[in-house]
This record gives sequence, C-alpha cells and structure tokens, in this order.
Amino acid sequence: MDPQVLIEQYGPAAIDMGIRAAGALAIIVVGYWLAKLLSGFTKSALEKKQFDATLNAFISKLVFFIILAVALIPALAHAGIQTASVIAALGAAGLAIGLALQGSLANFAAGVLLIAFRPCRVGDWVDAAGCSGTVEAISLFSTILVTGDFKRIVIPNAQIMSGAITNYSVKPRRRIDLVVGISYDADMRQAKEILQRLVSEDPRVLSDPAPTIAVSALGASSVDLICRPWVKTADYWPTRWQLTENIKNAFDAAGVGIPYPQMDVHFHKDN
Repeated sequence: MDPQVLIEQYGPAAIDMGIRAAGALAIIVVGYWLAKLLSGFTKSALEKKQFDATLNAFISKLVFFIILAVALIPALAHAGIQTASVIAALGAAGLAIGLALQGSLANFAAGVLLIAFRPCRVGDWVDAAGCSGTVEAISLFSTILVTGDFKRIVIPNAQIMSGAITNYSVKPRRRIDLVVGISYDADMRQAKEILQRLVSEDPRVLSDPAPTIAVSALGASSVDLICRPWVKTADYWPTRWQLTENIKNAFDAAGVGIPYPQMDVHFHKDN
C-alpha cells in the first residue's frame, strides 16, 4: 500500500492518539507532583503537631496515593479509556480484599485509634485485653507488652480497643490502699497512731493529699482499718511492700493483734 495513502488514512488518528497520550501523561505528571507536594506538607504539619511517627508516615503516604489515584482517573479518560469499567473493577476488587482482610482491617483501624488518641504510650504499665505489662511498641496492627517476668506478649489492636484499658503510669501519683485487720481486744486508737507514724516516717509518702487512716468495717473476726497514703507512681510498689512489712513489725512490737478468721461453734446436748 502506498505510504502516502497510509499517512492520509491513519495519520490524523495517530496524531490525535499521540495528543491524547501526551495530555494523559501530563495529567499524571502534574498529579504526581501535586501528590508529592501535599504529602510533604501533610508530613511537616503532623510533625509540628508531634504526631506519632508511625501514624505520620501512614497518613502522608495515604494522602499521596489518594491524590495520585484521583489524577489517574481523568488521565485515563483523556486518553480515551472508559473509566466506568475500571472504577467498577477496582470497587469489586476492593470489596473482595476488604472481606478477605476483615480481621486485619479491624486491627488496622484500632491501631490508628490507639496511635491517634494515645490511651497508652510506650513505657506505660497497663492492663489491656486481660494482660498486664509495660508497653514496648504500638504498631498499626498489634501492641507488644512485656510482663514483669519479661514475657513478650503480642496483642492484636482490635482486642485492646474492644475492652477497658487501665493505664497505671499516665498519672504522676497513685494511692496505696491497705486494709489492716486488728483484733477486737486491741486498742484501736493505738493502732491508728502506729499507722499514722509509719506513713509520716516514710519519705516517699506525699503530704498532699494527706494520708487517710480510718476504720472501714467491723468484720466477723477483726476491726478493719484502712491506710491510704499517696506516693509517686514510680514508688508505688516499693512503698506498698515496705509499709506492709513495717505495719506487721510495729503491731507485733506494740502487742496489737492481727487475728486469724475465727468461728464460734456451739454444741447443744440432745437428751
């Protein structure tokens, strides 16, 4: 076939296709540049707000891919490709992937909430999902706790967010709640004075708020006294253990009895 005829027959269509392809490429390049620009702006803004580094990186990448996807659709349309079928196929694929990764997506969503709202941070001692330990790491899918005996527990984030989270480290001070039972024959005023002296002598006990020492209940075998001093969070367990030992020693030295549970049994003779 004559080349001149081919040019006359297919030339306008080829030129039109080239123009469309160049326009589509230009849209993609502009979209990519805009995605990089807004992604970097988002990352800088989140860093100024002191967002978590993991969440910061995820959000900035999410902004990048969303803008790039938005630019891709008009680029395909400009190139003459029917975008309706492409969008429908992507929607069906997204639905299938979402159903297949339902559990992982739940952990992912919970991880975003954990990082965004920060009910606990790395280094905090928490109770979560039936486990207790120090938070070692928080990722988008799981949280790692280290127990007191150095066991490493990996908990899916969905389990953590579905229940209560008790954070023992978030506040600077904690209250020690001790219940001390004394016998009914013991001098209650003397026992309270001993408790007051012990908490006042311990330098780790805070003066504000003041410790509470009072009678809480008249039990079946003992008079129950409460001793509630406030300490710094880091001093909670050492102070609790030391106070318990000091109370036992001081009561023994003063002759204040700490009774065992007792039961009176009455026998009736049947004639």
